[in-house]
Amino acid sequence: MTNDPAKLTQTARSLPIALLRARETVMGPFREMLSQSGISEQKWRVLRVVSETGPMEQTAIASAACLMLPSLTRILSAMEKDGLLTRRPDTQDRRKSIVTISRHGQALIDSHASRSAEITRRLQERYGPEKMTQLLDLLEELTDADLTADHTKQ
Repeated sequence: MTNDPAKLTQTARSLPIALLRARETVMGPFREMLSQSGISEQKWRVLRVVSETGPMEQTAIASAACLMLPSLTRILSAMEKDGLLTRRPDTQDRRKSIVTISRHGQALIDSHASRSAEITRRLQERYGPEKMTQLLDLLEELTDADLTADHTKQ
């Protein structure tokens, strides 16, 4: 291994690949849980966000659920058709719509709440609350980092 900054990091120690591996490990039990209801991860994220936050505008949902707005628009149409949520025009800006979780959508969240909490509890038990808190804090810090700017030239 060389100290050449232009040399690629080996994939075994590549942060993007490590994050993908970790995501797959964490999501496995959640995917299994969701498959019982026939709901996708994306729909689950939307339901969770709207359930926690209350009625909200589509752009805010896209950001909070880590979805691209065009994808979210398609997902919301399907979810509305399935009776999981409702949409209405924003009274302040008619170009925007406000999304609200339906009783059916909330019932779906409620039906998976204990299993979801159990999966999370097992993760915390395995790694410890301190490591989980540290990991979440580090990931949040990484998310907030501006990686597009060249900070080496000042």
